[in-house]
Amino acid sequence: MQAAIIAVFVVAYAAIALEHPLGINKSATALLGAGVLWILYSMSSPDHAGVMHQLDESVASSAEIIFFLMGAMTIVEVIDAHNGFEIITSQIRTNRLATLMWLVGLVTFFLSAVLDNLTTTIVMTSLTKKLLDDRDDRLFFAAMVVIAANAGGAWSPMGDVTTTMLWIGGQLSAVAIVRDVVLASMVSLLVPLVMVTWRLRGRAFVPKPIDADPAAATNNVFERNLIFFLGLGILVLVPAFKAVTGLPPFMGMLFGLGILWLGAEIIHRHKPPEQFEHLTLAHALTRIDLSSVVFFLGILLAVATLEHSHILTALAAWLDQTVGRQDLIVLILGLVSAIVDNVPLVAASIGMYSLAQYPPDSFLWQFIAYCAGTGGSILIIGSAAGVAAMGIEKIEFFWYLRRVSVLALLGYFAGAAVYVMQYNLMH
Repeated sequence: MQAAIIAVFVVAYAAIALEHPLGINKSATALLGAGVLWILYSMSSPDHAGVMHQLDESVASSAEIIFFLMGAMTIVEVIDAHNGFEIITSQIRTNRLATLMWLVGLVTFFLSAVLDNLTTTIVMTSLTKKLLDDRDDRLFFAAMVVIAANAGGAWSPMGDVTTTMLWIGGQLSAVAIVRDVVLASMVSLLVPLVMVTWRLRGRAFVPKPIDADPAAATNNVFERNLIFFLGLGILVLVPAFKAVTGLPPFMGMLFGLGILWLGAEIIHRHKPPEQFEHLTLAHALTRIDLSSVVFFLGILLAVATLEHSHILTALAAWLDQTVGRQDLIVLILGLVSAIVDNVPLVAASIGMYSLAQYPPDSFLWQFIAYCAGTGGSILIIGSAAGVAAMGIEKIEFFWYLRRVSVLALLGYFAGAAVYVMQYNLMH
């Protein structure tokens, strides 16, 4: 039955990759694939109660990410409706496209470490969409945002789900991961950034014209600033909420969404409905891309069957026996994370290797954090950040594969080489 599950996953993955040639929405394929995979897994297992328990766990873990994503997207939409991003765009003084690319890349890299790669991608991709008029330029900027966000998340305990898993599990300490992995992560961004900006050299940056909206006249500077800083503050403080309360990040996001909703209702309460209806949270909820959210849910549930059927664990064990070398195994796991979600891959790695055998902050755990975090940038559907950008900018799988994947791959290997050399020098 494992062979059937693998075959169905491969076919579903191929259909997602071929979305545009086939003319079938990837969300439909993801949901159909997830349904077939769970049916196969359920019918092949004699323990029906155990399968139901695993499904409950998978739905719960997927829902946490979905709620987090929906909350972040809604907050970004509300800020956008209040023209909040003008606070940032008005500070951009450059008239060169290459300089703008560096600004966006570096801001994304460091912001991702403070927030997380998913939220940062939503914020920065929405920002570049407001800045740039040319679609091809916007796609390159969105692709670099994905690479920068994943690189920034790899060296911070709060920056990526997998790094957080390793941190909470005791495999990593916060100070050591920042100290030892930040340089490799920076190199994994700089390599593709240099190559992309070389293509943009000499080109002028012309800001996208802002459409005149009569309703925007009602959106005064105080309201714009309040919503912008309140919304951004909520996004920034979600990791602190988790650290203080011990509750999962999605709960902090939903709690913050409630605060923002209340604040928006209060400042607009004296206006006629026609003046503030487009500024409300309820309206923002209608503007988020639910198709991408559904696609993400389908992908997470589909990958969960590979985890529960022990296919990922078997793959890791086979690599351990066949390859042998620890650095090569982790490099391969990072490449695999470009195809399937890195969360179950890291979970399988945690299950394979004990802390008694590999103590906290050892080469294995830090290199897994780097590779799993940055390897997802090689394909657009290899990370939550990539899926989010794919939904916001409607990036085609094969466009990213042709134009960006090689750049991300070169950055991935360059950063890995830097980490290995740095580790050997320090030890």
